[in-house]
Amino acid sequence: MLTANDLPDTISLFPLPGALMLPRANLPLHIFEPRYLAMFEDALKTPHRLIGMIQPVEVPGRSEKGLHDIGCAGRVTAFSETEDGRYMITLTGISRFRIVTEESGFTPYRRARVKWTGFESDLGKAETDPDFERDGFFDLLGRYFNEMGLSTDWESLQNAEDELLINSLSMLCPLGPEEKQALLETPHLSDRRETLTTLLQFAIRGGDNEDRLQ
Repeated sequence: MLTANDLPDTISLFPLPGALMLPRANLPLHIFEPRYLAMFEDALKTPHRLIGMIQPVEVPGRSEKGLHDIGCAGRVTAFSETEDGRYMITLTGISRFRIVTEESGFTPYRRARVKWTGFESDLGKAETDPDFERDGFFDLLGRYFNEMGLSTDWESLQNAEDELLINSLSMLCPLGPEEKQALLETPHLSDRRETLTTLLQFAIRGGDNEDRLQ
């Protein structure tokens, strides 16, 4: 397991709208663009094998998209190569980070100097949510899945620990990039559960963009 002393000052960045990485959760990715193949192969050469997942944002007047300040770094924990040179990889969330400045250089992918302060709990044990009222939450979740035409293994969800349940739903529910960013930036699991609950309620009511979290 990585410690705070193992975290580098500079990491590669993978801007991917709607893809949410959270600490201690697994995110499967399909890597096929040449620049991200290079990023992945370079990450494997480092002792930490970290890739920073981050949400891009539109910047008026610029062709290249901007980036949110906060992302989450994942460690490459599994991968397989296809016959045509693509990779199926799994990132395991290690810690959130805040961008200090983007680094210019010769790599085809983006890199940034980052700081990890403020997210020390990400490196600790799985969080619990003592105030989590599961019955009410699962009632809401059932209505949301019905509204969205989604299906799931309800028994597995109901048996999941607090963090696995809330983080998995945060990552997998079809929410917008800004909503995913709001879930990422919540300080603790209880805050994320409250934010997720609000987003599910808005989705069920059919709230428009003005009603959603900014």
